[in-house]
This record gives sequence, C-alpha cells and structure tokens, in this order.
Amino acid sequence: MKPDWGNTLMDNYGTPALKLVDAHGCYVVDDQGREHLDLLAGIAVNSLGYGHPALVEAVHRQVASFAHVSNLFQSQPVIDVAAGLIDRFAAGDASLAAETRVFFCNSGAEANEAAFKLARLTGKRRILAAHHGFHGRTMGSLAMTGQPDKRRAFEPLPSGVEFYEYGDIEFLRTLVAQDPTDTAAIILEPIQGETGVIPAPDGFLADVRKLCDEHDILFVVDEVQTGVGRTGTFFAHQHDHVLPDVVTMAKGLGGGLPIGACLAHGRAAGLFGPGSHGTTFGGNPVACAAAKVVLAELDDAFLQQVRRNGELLAERVAQLPTVMQVRGRGLMLGLVLREPVAKQAVAKAAEFGVIINAPAEDVVRLTPPLIISAAEVDLAIERLGRLFEAVS
Repeated sequence: MKPDWGNTLMDNYGTPALKLVDAHGCYVVDDQGREHLDLLAGIAVNSLGYGHPALVEAVHRQVASFAHVSNLFQSQPVIDVAAGLIDRFAAGDASLAAETRVFFCNSGAEANEAAFKLARLTGKRRILAAHHGFHGRTMGSLAMTGQPDKRRAFEPLPSGVEFYEYGDIEFLRTLVAQDPTDTAAIILEPIQGETGVIPAPDGFLADVRKLCDEHDILFVVDEVQTGVGRTGTFFAHQHDHVLPDVVTMAKGLGGGLPIGACLAHGRAAGLFGPGSHGTTFGGNPVACAAAKVVLAELDDAFLQQVRRNGELLAERVAQLPTVMQVRGRGLMLGLVLREPVAKQAVAKAAEFGVIINAPAEDVVRLTPPLIISAAEVDLAIERLGRLFEAVS
C-alpha cells in the first residue's frame, strides 16, 4: 500500500482536501500545480509569508552551527528573543523591562499551560476564563477553554476553572465576589478567534485590569493569535493601553517555526523557580533565530502597513453583497455572512484560488500573512466575491 495521509496519520484532523508542495510570498502551490492566495497563513502563523530571505538565511545559519542544546545551557538566540519581547512589552519603560521575564515553549497551548501553573503558584485556586474562549487542547489549556464540545470527551479536567460571559464586566465582578481571596487569575483573549473573531467590547480590558488590581488577581491575556503584529500593534492589548501581568503568545512569533512564550512581569515573573517547570525544546535556537528575524521586521513602519492593509481589506470585503458584517482588527478579520455557508465556502475555496477558514457556520476568518500587499488585497476581494456568490 502506498503511504498517504489516511493510512499513516491518526484521524483527528480528517483528511485535508489539499496537498501543498511549495509556497512563496503570500501564495501556496498544491500538488496539481495550482497557486492559491493564502488568506489564512497557517492559522495566523506565517507572519512574513513564505520564503522570506532573511528568515531563511537565519535558520540556515543557525542549523549549521547547532540546532539544539536544551535549557541545560545558555544560547544567544534565546536571550536575544527574550530581550526583544521584553522590549516590545515594556515599550520603553526601563523599570518595567527590568522586572519582566520570559518562559519559552513550543506552542500556544504550552504557553497557556505555563500561565495556568503561574496562577496555581500564587497559592490561590480559582481561575476565571471566558465562555467561548479558546486557549489550547492540552489538559490545562483545555480546562480554561470555554467550549464544552471540545472539553466534554476529556473530562474530568483540572479543577478550579470557572467561566464568565465574555465582555460582561458586571457578571465577572459578581463571579469574583463569590470568593475574591481565592481567585488566582482572570484569562481572556483580546479577540476571540476560534469562536468567530469576536473583539472584546470597548473598555472591557481596562475594567478587568482594574478588577484584578482591586483583588490582587493575575490578569492573563492570551495573545497567541492576536499578538506579534496581527492586529496592527505588536500586542493587541496595547490598543487598549492596559498592562497585563501575564501574556501568552505563539503562532506568528516564529514566522512558521514552532515557538511559544509566556511573558510575565512583577510578582508573576518570579513565581517559577528552578525545577518548577520546563520543556526540552523550549527556546530552541533555530526557532529563536527565526523569531529574532520576525521581531526585527516588525518595526513601526511594518506595523503601520499592517494597519493600513487591514483597514483596506476590511473596507473592501464589507462591500461584498454576501457579507453582512466585518469583525476584528488589523489583519485578523471575521466576515459574518448573510447565510450560514462559511464551511461550504471553505470547501470550494480551492476552486477560486484562495485559502480561508470557517470558525463558525456563518463566519469566514481571514488572517493572511502580514506582508500582504494592496494589490493582493484587490485580488483577494475579486476571488472571495466570486466564491461567496457561488455558495450563496
């Protein structure tokens, strides 16, 4: 029997319809030689697109030196990327930078596992997470994921997690008040990506920050999908001018290579001690070499371009007759369709030369490479328009 996806891999993903063999810039190429405009970027991962010269060169150079040493030893790439993330988080505040530390891992789920453990190390039990939120599929991150269909088969999950209505600060205040002295952390996403690209209401993050300050609670912001320039600022919480205690990130940080990070400041930064947590591949030098390039590329001019093209894409796609509403920010958009045909659109997208995703029956998610150009936005609109008409 010839090896293929179906007879070699477990069935947790089903069998993908497309087999990709090449990619460049914002385009992927399938095994039939067809080129597709990628408006998903590996689910917000390929921040610099495909084949970015500086990233390719940095990875090659690091592999030729050493690909792995473990955290039993220091290596410069991991130090450089940690310093770069602290600099982006502190935004020029030297005192804040001095009290901020980073833990590296390999994925967003692992970053949220680290945040879960930090919360436990406060000595408190309760973690409050949002209904419909998504934080990963490991047991700890799944425990904080407010989607019962994803949780049910794996229960009992780690205890102590309670759920609040996303965006409802009065509900959250009431929940905290049930046992404020035993509430360790409140976790949220600035935009709920896996539920349909739903942004937090204006002022909600600031209200949560105030609530956490009142009761000595860690404020954890999951920036796995929204971070690393995706919304037009390096971190999405920076739009709201709030400062979390803990930030988790992954996806776009490695530009296609697997890397996650949990960043903490103040007392949260000192909760892990030697031996309290770890991972063999966390801070892998090759992944960090790629992340260092991503950090260097995402300067102010680059982020301004993300905002500009995100606004252009949102404006243009809102004019399509099949689109009822556009949600999100920057280059993380949810297109709410007038009919629940999003999954049909995903199934037919290859016929129209685009790659998209459907987190809900009536929502198409767009998270293209951050390097997408205005001309490629025009092409996206033309192809999406024809696709949506075909499935409506």
